[in-house]
Amino acid sequence: MKNIFGPGNQLTAAVIIVIGLISMPEYLVNGQISTVNGKAGKHSNGIGISVKNVNSVVVDNDNIKWFSTDVGIVSFDGNNWKLHEDNKSLPNQNLKGLTYVDNPEGPELWIASPNGATVTKLPIDDKTDAITFNPENAPLISKDVLGIAAGKDTIRWIGTDKGVSALSNDKWLTPDYDMHYPERMFMLFPITSMATNLKGDSLFVGTAGAGIARVYRDDVDGISGASVYAQWGPIDLPSDNIQSIFIAPDGTKWFGTEEGVARHTGNNTLDNWTVYTTDDGLVDNFVQVISGDKKGNIWFGTKAGISVFTGSSWISYTTDNGLASNNILSIATDNNGSVWIGTDAGITSYENEKFINY
Repeated sequence: MKNIFGPGNQLTAAVIIVIGLISMPEYLVNGQISTVNGKAGKHSNGIGISVKNVNSVVVDNDNIKWFSTDVGIVSFDGNNWKLHEDNKSLPNQNLKGLTYVDNPEGPELWIASPNGATVTKLPIDDKTDAITFNPENAPLISKDVLGIAAGKDTIRWIGTDKGVSALSNDKWLTPDYDMHYPERMFMLFPITSMATNLKGDSLFVGTAGAGIARVYRDDVDGISGASVYAQWGPIDLPSDNIQSIFIAPDGTKWFGTEEGVARHTGNNTLDNWTVYTTDDGLVDNFVQVISGDKKGNIWFGTKAGISVFTGSSWISYTTDNGLASNNILSIATDNNGSVWIGTDAGITSYENEKFINY
């Protein structure tokens, strides 16, 4: 939902949107931090946390923002920042990304890390229980989890360095996609991003060099494979090195690469492909994250700033426009329409046509 999922995140199970800005020498993020336009107040206990490399942003139903950073999981409820470092059941190092799932039994936060797929109920406090799935306690292909995705369905898709596993209502689905995608393929062409269709029963898997793999839940509780989206014939991809994936509410599929972005509409694999590059309005061709806002605009986070596509026109933002960093890693839109941006230099929001650095 880095891109691995950020440059996604839509890996995400929850639709989120992000845009990157911000760059301060260092800034403090913690409990009672007060920060606007780059001026950070000190935490009430006097401890400052330098936050960088914000590779994932998700927003829950209470409009709390959750960030995976180089120092662990950080949340912001609109007034208070919190670094969730005291709950020892949660991973806090080398986080690959977050996924929010609005489960009827209680909202879930999924965390991808090299030690497995961790799930916890929200809200989180120092004693909240969490479960980390790995090959020792579950039929997970590998403990090195690169990203997690979910849609409206009950399936949680878990991408690893050896392929894709899936969990549905406490039952693990049986992988049966080797004919299309053998384990060695994912080891040679690692997963970089994932996104489900709107229902959540099929998955688009971006890879580093092999295009977009496609898997889906079959009728016998297994995971089957479909043909790959790659550079051949009428499939118009700028590159087979996929950096980001986003599925819009209308079903339009967006794929970011280091050579531009591709849009695919409709259900016919071979038709309706369009490529956009800097020649069309992108600020940079290396598209690390894609998301959408409440107005239906599509946001593209690149290594050189942000571009927003309205459907007919483009507008771009860089440090010249006030962004603290041009290296955009994650984007998500909150329940009020504000856009939250993760970068290699911290967190920024875009509200009322103004950037606010925290």
